[in-house]
Amino acid sequence: MPLHVPLAPAPALRSVLAALGSPTAVREARTPALRSVQGPLSPELPLPVHVLEQITPSNDVPQTRLAGWRFLIRSGERAVAAADTMLTPDGWAFSHFFEGPYLSSTERALRQAETLKSAYQPRLLSVPGLYMLTLWLHQDTEADPSAGAPAPADLLIPLAPAPPGIVAHRPHRVADLLPTVGLRLVSGLSAAPAVTATSAPLLTSTA
Repeated sequence: MPLHVPLAPAPALRSVLAALGSPTAVREARTPALRSVQGPLSPELPLPVHVLEQITPSNDVPQTRLAGWRFLIRSGERAVAAADTMLTPDGWAFSHFFEGPYLSSTERALRQAETLKSAYQPRLLSVPGLYMLTLWLHQDTEADPSAGAPAPADLLIPLAPAPPGIVAHRPHRVADLLPTVGLRLVSGLSAAPAVTATSAPLLTSTA
């Protein structure tokens, strides 16, 4: 079933296009593939990046917030990098380019989602306390992509690398996975260092 990819805010897209057109921004990016590619580059498949701010092992509704928009940067038929944007007091602005395992993992998860029988609106959901990033498949394809919380029947596909004990690229219903995530966060079982909402894997490069 085709995914209903949401439209990114026009200023966010313009900021990425401006960065791609800036030799300085591309040259200084920590992305060897982006610097070495020949030919035109285009930002595609915009995904809103939400951060999980509150979760408990109970059935409470998880609290999330929009932290940015992520674009896959394509050269021909392949993605060579990604670009993140962030909301500033002056509006949406380019943040940085990056590459790494989450780039190919995001593409793989999107391909998985396209084989499902139901239609979804794709988003990214970051769990900073577990250093975890998932493809969030929201059932309401007409929803405002900047708002809302994961619904129990929504699907989450953990991206690789996933935290220990969580298998990457295995789809889970929100009602099944988030209680486990809540237990992990409450009990402190994760060995990964805590990261802030503006740290990887949300808005920094990953090698």
